[in-house]
Amino acid sequence: MSILPYIVGNWKMNGTRALLTEARSIDRASARYPKVQVALAPPFTLIHRLQEAVQTIGVGGQDCHAEESGAYTGDIAAPMLKDAGADFTIVGHSERRSMHGETDEIVSAKAEAALSAGLTVIVCVGETEAERDAGKAEAVVARQVEGSVPRSDEAAGRLSVAYEPVWAIGTGRVPSVDDVGAMHRSIRAKLVGIYGEAGQDIRILYGGS
Repeated sequence: MSILPYIVGNWKMNGTRALLTEARSIDRASARYPKVQVALAPPFTLIHRLQEAVQTIGVGGQDCHAEESGAYTGDIAAPMLKDAGADFTIVGHSERRSMHGETDEIVSAKAEAALSAGLTVIVCVGETEAERDAGKAEAVVARQVEGSVPRSDEAAGRLSVAYEPVWAIGTGRVPSVDDVGAMHRSIRAKLVGIYGEAGQDIRILYGGS
């Protein structure tokens, strides 16, 4: 099975309706490259408008809650993302893990919720600078993959894993191609261990500096 390259732009807490013009430009450009899948994850407030503004690129959320509904002020449920026009969501981003204390267990529950809502999911993993310097990078990321990815029957076909080394974000340290390649091979081996041969077809992305 051929795996299409996947480029995802996470807008984080940036963007108003004025950026829809830029999104349309990205959409037109992506149409020239049918063998590359492009997607944007705008703020929640722009998902519906962005979905209506583009034709070829994917539109998704930056996070979702593990529950379908409830008294969770400020959160958004996966079915709400789907209803707004999203076709995927990111979960487990390093900023969510560090700033909001999200554990692998929470990330896994969010991933399962996304799949249940009919979304595809990008699960983020990555080690800190201290973990990298201590020689624990592969072990840490393997543990995150093990604890964070969804285990439902359809998971492998609707999952991507994004490796984002926390130590390369805003530190001036840039990972080498060898660093990234070695980690991707380690992640691939872990995914095959979890999903069997289906793990060979899961896309592994790189995110960071």
